[in-house]
Amino acid sequence: MRFVTKVVVALLLTAFAAMPVLAADHELAAKSTLNEILKRGELRVGLDAGYMPFEMTDKKGEIVGFDVDMAKEMAKAMGVKLKIVNTDYDGIIPALMSDKFDIIISGMTVNQERNLQINFAEPYIVVGQAILLNKKHEGTIKSYKDLNEPKYIVASRIGTTGEQAAKRMIPKAQYKSFEKESDGAMEVVNGQADAFVYDLPFNVVFMAQQGGKNLVLLDKVFTYEPLGFGIKKGDPDFLNWLDNFLAQIKNDGRYDDIYNKWIKGTEWLKDVQ
Repeated sequence: MRFVTKVVVALLLTAFAAMPVLAADHELAAKSTLNEILKRGELRVGLDAGYMPFEMTDKKGEIVGFDVDMAKEMAKAMGVKLKIVNTDYDGIIPALMSDKFDIIISGMTVNQERNLQINFAEPYIVVGQAILLNKKHEGTIKSYKDLNEPKYIVASRIGTTGEQAAKRMIPKAQYKSFEKESDGAMEVVNGQADAFVYDLPFNVVFMAQQGGKNLVLLDKVFTYEPLGFGIKKGDPDFLNWLDNFLAQIKNDGRYDDIYNKWIKGTEWLKDVQ
């Protein structure tokens, strides 16, 4: 009997010791952004509608793209409405932190600097930096390494991994930053810059729009860049839901439909030009 009593007491003590932890876990779950979204009945998504084919404005004035379709599937899975919050990219992380929206879905590359500020779910697509080159350099410049001279002008968008790659990997070239991707690419078309460094999907689309006019696409990517959903730190429940959501749509055909529409296909171009 004494042995049994000791065992019971030990089990009770273990249970009591675990109670504060369980209470803390419950409190953490209750504070999850996921719960707030469900109570509100609305998923607020922050993005910057200027990055084809991920987010852009069509002829009707509606924001469309790969990321928008992903957000629609996410809201549908939650059983809530979707609200798009169009935000300048250079201020999108501070906007998330100040609760302007619940999640960033804006072609954001997962890197260590950003990961110090926010958390990322598992990558939903992997891209890399490629080069749009002025046609006058065709055959002479074959990779980013050939641009690493002071006589060349390289452009990209401010606050992006394209800018980081240009400064880090082509440091000797003159660098010009732009507020929008299309402005930087047009600088190359107009001969005011020698090359534009940016994500391959955007460069492919821009090349298709220009029909090769004054441009050459160097499509061999020279960086590894996974794109991820960005959320505030300290929210394991929301992070868990997002990872499971992504695993589900990648295995039931929904992701493939979105990928084929926006990344492989170009039929959508007629609606945005």
